[in-house]
Amino acid sequence: MQDIMQFAGNHTILSLAWVVLLVLVIVTTVKGMFSKIKTVSRGEATHLINKEEAVVVDVRSRDDYRRGHISNAINLSAADIKKGSLGELEKHKAQPVIVVCANGTSAGDSASQLNAAGFEKVYILKEGIAGWSGENLPLIRGK
Repeated sequence: MQDIMQFAGNHTILSLAWVVLLVLVIVTTVKGMFSKIKTVSRGEATHLINKEEAVVVDVRSRDDYRRGHISNAINLSAADIKKGSLGELEKHKAQPVIVVCANGTSAGDSASQLNAAGFEKVYILKEGIAGWSGENLPLIRGK
């Protein structure tokens, strides 16, 4: 313990950076545990799609969507979701909704907005389409 205190005294900036990172990890973990929106693996997403008739919402650009998307996915831009222009998605409020982006990092905002719009079961696909195609799961091209 004395070594730790000596190190912290000699390397103040490094020690503060470590404490800040530790706090951020703890906050992120706790926030994720209590969030209504859960991140699902590809296996869990497949189960939701096949057994619970989950709707997949792809928030990537139209061109990226055409290059490859999950079967029956609805392409809605994040801007449309933010404006509340949900189109055909409105009729699926009672079903699970899986929000998909390119790599799993930008789907969170759209998922939160869908949850605020009254969608009860909203999920984010872990690692997005990159993870999906990385496991050689099927993608539909075109449309």
